[in-house]
Amino acid sequence: MELRQLRTFLAVAAEGTVTDAATAVELAPSSVSEQVRALERSLGVALFDRTPDGMRLTDAGRRMTVWARRLLDQADQARREVTGRPPVVRLGALETLAATLFPGIVARLAARRPDLGVEISPLNRREILTGIDAGSLDAGLLLDSGPALGGLGFDAPTRLDFLDVEDVPLAFVTAPGTSDERLLVTPPGCSFRMVADRVLGVDGERTELASVTVIHGWVRRGLGAAVLPEFAVAEDLASGVLVRHPVETPDIALRLVWRADREEAVRELLYAATGAVRDDGRPTRRPGDSGRR
Repeated sequence: MELRQLRTFLAVAAEGTVTDAATAVELAPSSVSEQVRALERSLGVALFDRTPDGMRLTDAGRRMTVWARRLLDQADQARREVTGRPPVVRLGALETLAATLFPGIVARLAARRPDLGVEISPLNRREILTGIDAGSLDAGLLLDSGPALGGLGFDAPTRLDFLDVEDVPLAFVTAPGTSDERLLVTPPGCSFRMVADRVLGVDGERTELASVTVIHGWVRRGLGAAVLPEFAVAEDLASGVLVRHPVETPDIALRLVWRADREEAVRELLYAATGAVRDDGRPTRRPGDSGRR
């Protein structure tokens, strides 16, 4: 049993196919298949059922995921202690959030734990959720709505938990004098696209653009209307560069997500994310108060 086999096994478990796992771990599909088979031979049990739709964990495979994560965590801890390297929290965030809201959380975390390293990866939501579930990320920051993870309309692994850090108000905006009939939207599956579809429907003229940043630039030039987070357009609204149009938007939260069985490992991050701690160093809002029960 080798650590690389365990990492590959977890990637297949998270992705569901050898091809997707190969992309995630940057190996050839044949290498992924061979590592999984070698792990199964060393254990003497099948970890996956091979189906036309992909790889499905057997009962033994589900038990192995717990041990694989535990062994990889222990190996990482041993490496840090032997080499003297500081512990590292690995975070994933939507690109817009990584550039705007994440720096405050990182600053609070650095103030609480200056010995703790932080690695931040700008990722899409699927990559964030898959990474947390597989253990390659400790936590992630994304946008969502409702009392359960995925309330905005996306699927999420059942063992993930979350904390709503703060509300994210939205605004339907155009440049002054610009028609709101042409809607600028992010690609399907993006949180802001889901909100736009829910609020404004799916009919009418639409132009898909790669990111919130690009859409913001187009809106400022009078090339269409868009549903954008207020934090991205607050200065333009205050100065009159953009105007807000009345439309009811759903409640959207900045949501910190982690795997429920690893809450202890990300506790400092959870405290920093709340933005306020008492004199005894504990958060004013306990992790989980706004999350899944």
